[in-house]
Amino acid sequence: MTARPAVPFRPLLALATAVLAAHLLLLRAGPGPVLASPKLGTQPLITRSIAAQAVPAAPVATTQSASPRPPLSKSRDRIVQLSRKPLVVPAGHTQMVAIQTPAQQPQPSSPPAAPAAPEPAARLVAFAIPRSMRLHYQVTALVRRQPWSGAGELVWRHDGDSYEATLEISAPLLPTRTQHSTGRITADGLAPSRFSDKVRSEQAAHFERDKGKVSFSGNTPDAPLLPGAQDRLSVLLQLSAMIAGEPAKFPPATTISIQTASTRDAEPWLFTVEREEALQLPGGTLSGLKLIRNPRREYDQKIELWLAPGMDYVPVRLRLTQPNGDSVDQQWSSTDRG
Repeated sequence: MTARPAVPFRPLLALATAVLAAHLLLLRAGPGPVLASPKLGTQPLITRSIAAQAVPAAPVATTQSASPRPPLSKSRDRIVQLSRKPLVVPAGHTQMVAIQTPAQQPQPSSPPAAPAAPEPAARLVAFAIPRSMRLHYQVTALVRRQPWSGAGELVWRHDGDSYEATLEISAPLLPTRTQHSTGRITADGLAPSRFSDKVRSEQAAHFERDKGKVSFSGNTPDAPLLPGAQDRLSVLLQLSAMIAGEPAKFPPATTISIQTASTRDAEPWLFTVEREEALQLPGGTLSGLKLIRNPRREYDQKIELWLAPGMDYVPVRLRLTQPNGDSVDQQWSSTDRG
């Protein structure tokens, strides 16, 4: 067998050295080392509610006239809130306030030459304060699955400048509960100054408007005072005055938001207008407009309220249901005027 010729060692070493030098040169000419990025921390998701405003459409250059756009569908659900700048009117007249509603997109026949910044739509609602009266109720209650019956009385007095309201519920073998609200009548309707709630001992809330807060008896922290704020008793009569002023502006599915104070806190209550119903009450048969406040949290109270159009929209039925199933149902039986 013929032996292979030996491969020269020095040329191979020179070739390997050249290849290695070329690789080193390429590595130095490239980007620096890639560093691992630090681990990203979890960031909270922040959402903001933005009120939609109408923005006029920009003109479109075309040789043919554009076909009109179909009108937007209008939702029946609306949030009604008191304006921060009420209209001031003389005492004794029907009060007027601006009501904020979602802005509706206009449908102009032709685009404006210089479109201005749109403003939120506003409505004027007349407050028709109910006349002074004394309302009597028959009361049925369910406490720890035990039925009870009793009587209730709502005394409502005002002179056009100030008001006083007292609601008392009593039943045999149960302690009497008394709620009392006093305040002024303003362009925003009722403006409570003090609210008290007494079963065995009395607790109170004070509306300190000069300080912009609601303070409470005991050690409960203060709450900020919002425009149009009410207490648990005055809110019933505030709703009466709002809807009685102009009922057509409160169709079914309208939702009314009012900050409502108890003797421990003050938070927004949302009342939704449902429909008119025929009511069979101890005082007779009449029509009542039903509003409902559904619980938003586990321990919230459900409130069903019926306002009578034929009686200045005063409350003729009020049903309160607790999360544990306890309930109180007060139904109108008679009225004393004056």
